[in-house]
Formats: sequence, C-alpha cells, structure tokens
Amino acid sequence: MTLEELTGVALDAASQAGSLALSGFRKSMRVSEKGESDLVTEFDLASERLLRQLLAERTPSIPVFGEEEGGSRTAERVWYCDPIDGTNNYAHGHPFWAVSVGLMAGTEPVAGAVVAPALGITWTGYRGGPALRNGEPCHVSPTRELGRALVATGFPRDLSRSPDDNFGSFVHVKRNVQGVRRCGSAAIDVCLVADGTYDAFWERRLSTWDLAAGVAIALSAGGTLSHLDGGPAVLDGGHVLLDNGFVHDDMLRLLRESVAIWPAAET
Repeated sequence: MTLEELTGVALDAASQAGSLALSGFRKSMRVSEKGESDLVTEFDLASERLLRQLLAERTPSIPVFGEEEGGSRTAERVWYCDPIDGTNNYAHGHPFWAVSVGLMAGTEPVAGAVVAPALGITWTGYRGGPALRNGEPCHVSPTRELGRALVATGFPRDLSRSPDDNFGSFVHVKRNVQGVRRCGSAAIDVCLVADGTYDAFWERRLSTWDLAAGVAIALSAGGTLSHLDGGPAVLDGGHVLLDNGFVHDDMLRLLRESVAIWPAAET
C-alpha cells in the first residue's frame, strides 16, 4: 500500500475506535489507575482491541504497538496507537481527547490520523502528502514573533516526584508569548500546530504512541521538529519541540534559558 492508502486505513480505524469511545463518553464507566495520576478506562481497552483488529485485517504485515497492551517494535514499519489520548479528560467528561493511529518507518513518523470525536475534528497527513483537517488542507501558522505566538505544553503525570516537571519552562515561556495552553492531549496539541491554531508545542517525557500520528501530520503541514536541546527529536524519548519553523530558534532559546533559571527543568 502507498502512504496515502495507509493513511486512509489509519483514519478508518481511528474513526471506528473513536465512535466506540464516544459511545461511553460522559456515561458511567469502569476506571482504574495504572500509575500515579494515570487513569485507564474500559473504553481505552476496548478501543485498543478494536484498533488492533481493524489494522490486522487491513495490514496484516504491519505489527501494532498500543499504549495499553504493547506489542512488537522490531519490524521495518509499525503502527503506534493511543486508543484514547487524554484519558484523564475523557474520564472527567472533558472533550479534549482523541484516538491516535500513527505509522513509523524505523524512527521516522510517516503517516497518521488523529480523531477527536467529542470535538468533531479529524486530522490526517503523510510524508510527501498534504495535511488535512476535516478533509480540508491545513498548514502551520505564519506567526514569526514570539510575542504574538499561542503555544501549548503539558506536564508529566508524576508531578510530585519528577525533577523535570516542566513548571519552570512553562513560567518562562508564558512570560514571553501571547499565551500558553495546556489541554491534556498531546495528540490534539500537535495537530493544532499542524492546522495553525498553535504556533508551537513542547513537552517532556512523552511516548511514541502519543506523538507518531500527530507529528507525521504536523510535518506534512510544514512543521519543524527537534529535541528540546535543538538536536534531532527522538519520539520515544518524548522531549520534543514542534512548531511552525519561524519561532523555532526563539522557542529553543526560551527553553534553554528556563533550564538556567530553574535547573530542575533540565532535559
């Protein structure tokens, strides 16, 4: 299959899993904790099972790695799935959550679909192809000045004991941009950079399933990606800066300054 066709497979699977998750949204559900402030619901598990089934039917030669049940990462191409990105939001009835299905070729995100059912928004994109929001082409923003930039970030779940809790960087960036948003779904945040809503997004300690789909979409929309130190990004390391390219150097500068001011923010 071509990357365009595989993107269609990802969108179909994410849409069906999103409909399943939406059927339980804001209703009584089983919720448990798999870690500190890290929730999992019965719909996370059901969504991932459906994603595995649908992807296996359409692309049996491509293994699936999911947040909840893991899988193989050794193949040349691997599907990375987050069955509900933003589970804490989902469990509390907040609409910022999404189903994310991304295709990695080695360490490179090459195609993906992110479906946010409660918001009624879908994003797709693939290497060499267009980025689409609800089927219409989208692109990163033209903003060039940090003072006019709207950016987004997130925080690690284990805030009480994490040395890189991101608070220092949050405060320093906040003082130098128009606004900072923290909505609780990295997949959505990355896609909002892709469609020009946000000018930049940074976060620490994310996982490949959080980023694979959204980063593929954002890169196809003209985005710029790096590690927080300016080097090549490693999605499994999760210390990433993604933006429109125009504010990239200034964002890196702010993040470096924040480490000097608050050493606990080291990357």
